[in-house]
Amino acid sequence: MLKVGLTGGIGSGKSTVAGIFEVLGVPVSYADATAKALMNEDPVLRRQIIDHFGAGAYTEQGLNRGWLAAKVFNDPQKLEELNSIVHPATIRAGEVWMQEQAGLAPYAIREAALIFESRAAQSLDLVIGVYAPPTLRIHRTMQRDGISREQVLQRMKNQIDEEIKMRLCDFVIVNDDQQALLPQVLELHEKLVALAAAAVSGEL
Repeated sequence: MLKVGLTGGIGSGKSTVAGIFEVLGVPVSYADATAKALMNEDPVLRRQIIDHFGAGAYTEQGLNRGWLAAKVFNDPQKLEELNSIVHPATIRAGEVWMQEQAGLAPYAIREAALIFESRAAQSLDLVIGVYAPPTLRIHRTMQRDGISREQVLQRMKNQIDEEIKMRLCDFVIVNDDQQALLPQVLELHEKLVALAAAAVSGEL
């Protein structure tokens, strides 16, 4: 089974693309959802976060995402600190999940914004990038999260340059509200199924 990554900058629409792959029957794991679950449910991770950032990181309901985000997004050092705690656990969980998909489908997808930044790409066979122009990404994120343009730009600074990221990908899907997504995903799905079959037969 091919292990495929799916990435893109904030507001690129990678979750939308991932959803189309799911409709096609492809198993998809979402890094953000995995990280959120781990931060709420893993007692070791929870203790590490409290030790580094304080008891305010959690409420009775669980992870205090807004409070923690306010702490780290404007402080590169604190963000790096949080990532160094959460990323390894998230990557390990993603690798276990990927192993569990073996035999269930020709390929499975791990969706994550920071596939290259976190070095998660090292355990994947191929990576798909979802590209959208910066102005469109900013607008989408402002609408989706109800935050200011300056807040979006600050978050974008924490990700590697989008042009560089796309060059690191094996395939790129353009989500610019001009080109239809579905035909691009269908075409790529057929390629990946063929590549998986070639890998099984030893042609790759």
